Amino acid sequence: MKLKVKKINPELEHPLPFYATESSSGLDIASSSIEKILLNPGETKLIPTNLILEIPFGYEGQVRPRSGLAIKNSIGIINSPGTIDSDYRGELKILLTNFGKKEFAINFGDRIAQLVISKVEQAEVELADNLTHTNRSDGGFGHTGK
Repeated sequence: MKLKVKKINPELEHPLPFYATESSSGLDIASSSIEKILLNPGETKLIPTNLILEIPFGYEGQVRPRSGLAIKNSIGIINSPGTIDSDYRGELKILLTNFGKKEFAINFGDRIAQLVISKVEQAEVELADNLTHTNRSDGGFGHTGK
């Protein structure tokens, strides 16, 4: 599977998405903001990446937080995982949130998120009068705990 990536401004010298290790599941995504972005405690901002993706039909992009930013700085993605549909052709922007108590600075080229490409299927929705019974039935949150 190939992921096509276009830079909005080809002159910006920031990295394309890349796998940090041979076994990485997610591609690291970097900020393309020339100006430092300050993220105050409790604040959420869209961080530009200068990238447009062409995800093949039958796949989606899942934007996820980086564990290092989460544990060291309490920085995460409020709608994690964020979904990028295969027909979206706008700039990939990362919705970062500062869940911590200190201001956090995002600089040009900082790795701010990871992108996992996953195969998806589209369901055929069918209205039914009856559904299969299960032991859980309509037990909700925490129902399966002992």
